[in-house]
Amino acid sequence: MLWSYYAYVFELCLFTITNGFEKVAYLAVFHVCFVMFAWTYWKSIFTPPSQPSKQFHMSYSDKERYENEERSEVQKQILLDIAKRLPVYTRAASGAVRFCDRCQVIKPDRCHHCSLCEMCVLKMDHHCPWVNNCIGFSNYKFFLLFLTYAIVYCVFIASTVLQYFIKFWAGELPNGHAKFHVLFLLFVALMFFVSLMFLFGYHCWLVAKNRSTLEAFQYPTFHNGPDKNGFNLGFSKNLQQVFGEDRKYWFIPTFTSLGDGHFFPMRFLSESRNPLLASEEQCEDGGSDEENYILRRGDPSVTIELDA
Repeated sequence: MLWSYYAYVFELCLFTITNGFEKVAYLAVFHVCFVMFAWTYWKSIFTPPSQPSKQFHMSYSDKERYENEERSEVQKQILLDIAKRLPVYTRAASGAVRFCDRCQVIKPDRCHHCSLCEMCVLKMDHHCPWVNNCIGFSNYKFFLLFLTYAIVYCVFIASTVLQYFIKFWAGELPNGHAKFHVLFLLFVALMFFVSLMFLFGYHCWLVAKNRSTLEAFQYPTFHNGPDKNGFNLGFSKNLQQVFGEDRKYWFIPTFTSLGDGHFFPMRFLSESRNPLLASEEQCEDGGSDEENYILRRGDPSVTIELDA
């Protein structure tokens, strides 16, 4: 980033471009792209991952009862009894309540333990070496914007440098130290653009389906088995889950994601029903799968919304 700033601002704009209007225009647009790129990158790196709240931690008495019990079936029942007080709907592959032995917490829906960060991360997507941080509920929007502005940054550099790359290559400009920087600016911008487009495209698909990277490889499991579309609310609502309801804040790296990371809306599917709600009145499906979902927002109660 620092080298690209020096190469573009000084070697290209100040030392190579002679047209004053072109120079000012390039510098103005470049700095907007660079600031947004650097800002989103900073937010992705230094926004700490969100961890489960205290209500998901085992009390001392529950922890003692769980650890002193040697029978696995009884341990499952203990976890189930604790989960009755929590709005937890997903299950482990075995059908048991998801529990982290290292953090001693009942895992909220879509929460996973990161072995590198040594913590449970809400709506964990993946641990990213690019930002040396866990990407999850607290910074997923920042990570997507980082990819977006990184691509815009690369496209702008490549498109504006291309004509001077050709001029240097054709010998229309004198050979000097600026030639080296201009040539490499184009190569590096194109190389990063290609690699980023694959990653960006994949995460756009994940957002459209309301899945995390972990959920794409291993579907979330509910009472009646895995369901890849358990959290899919439809394209528009899926976008709002990550970027919020107010569109004017979508492209600004401020936190606008819906909820608090512990509770997520679910489609109203029979396989997504919580066994703890088995005694609840069964509701008939009054619309399409995209229209019927269970909406839970920070409250252990459950509201069933049926759109005609």
